[in-house]
Amino acid sequence: MASGFFALLDDIAVLMDDVAAMSKVATKKTAGILGDDLAVNAEKASGFVSSREIPVLWAITKGSFINKLIILPIAFLLSAFIPWAVTAILLVGAVYLAFEGAEKIYEWIVPHAKTHQTVATKELSPEEILELEKEKIKSAIVTDFILSVEIVIIALGAVLKEPLLNQILVTSIVAIIATIGVYGIVALIVRMDDLGWRLMKINSNEKGFFYKLGSLLVAALPKIVKSLSVIGTIALILVAGGIFVHNLHLIEEWLHGLPAILGELITGLTVGFIALGVFKLIKALFKKD
Repeated sequence: MASGFFALLDDIAVLMDDVAAMSKVATKKTAGILGDDLAVNAEKASGFVSSREIPVLWAITKGSFINKLIILPIAFLLSAFIPWAVTAILLVGAVYLAFEGAEKIYEWIVPHAKTHQTVATKELSPEEILELEKEKIKSAIVTDFILSVEIVIIALGAVLKEPLLNQILVTSIVAIIATIGVYGIVALIVRMDDLGWRLMKINSNEKGFFYKLGSLLVAALPKIVKSLSVIGTIALILVAGGIFVHNLHLIEEWLHGLPAILGELITGLTVGFIALGVFKLIKALFKKD
C-alpha cells in the first residue's frame, strides 16, 4: 500500500517536471504575443483618474481571468474535434484587432474628431465619466479576449502532440502567467508616478539616490503614457497581420520576399482599413435610412 502511494507521488513528480519543461517552451513561443498584449492592454488601461486606476485594472484583470476560463475548455474541444474552427476564430479576431488599429490611425489623421472628444469629456458629469469608464473597461476586456485566444492557441499548438492532461496543464499555466504577468506590469506602469513620489519622500535630499530615482519615474510616466497609444496601435496591427500571414498561406506566399514584420504590418493595415471602410459604409447607409 505504502509503495503504491510513493509510486503515485513519483509519477506526479515526473508529470510536473514534464509540465514545467513544456510550459517553458510554450511560454517562449508566446513571448512575442505577450509583448504585444502588454502594449495593447497598457494603452487600454491608461487614461483614468489616479484614484480609479487600481480598481479599473482589477476589473480588467478579473475580466481577463474570466476570458481564459471561457477560452481554455473551448480551445481544447475545438482542437480535438473541429481544428479548422480554431483558425476561423483567429481570423475573425484578427479583423477586429486590425479594425481597432486602423480606427486609431484614422482618428490621428482627422484631428477634429480628437478635439471634439476632448471638449465633450470636460463637460461630462461624474456619472457620465463613470459610464465612459465602464465602456473603456468593456473595450479592454473584449480586446483581451481576442489576444487571449491567440495566446492560448499558440501555447496549445506547442504541446498538441502531448497527452491531453499535459495539454491542459501547460496551456492553463501559460494562460495564468500571461494574465498575472501582463497586468502586473501594467499596474506598475500606471502607478509609476505614485511609486516615484514615495521614493522621493524616503530621501528629501535632491542629490540622494532615491530622490533622483523617484524624480526620474515621475518625469518618465507622462512620456510613457503618451507613447502607449502609438505602441498599442502598432501592436494591434502587427498581431492582426501576423494572424493572417501565419494562417493564410496565400498571403504568406505573396509577402515571402519581405521581412516578416513588414509583411505583417502591411497585412494588418490593409485588413484594418478595409474593415474600417466597410464599417463606415454600413454606418452611413443606416444613417440615411
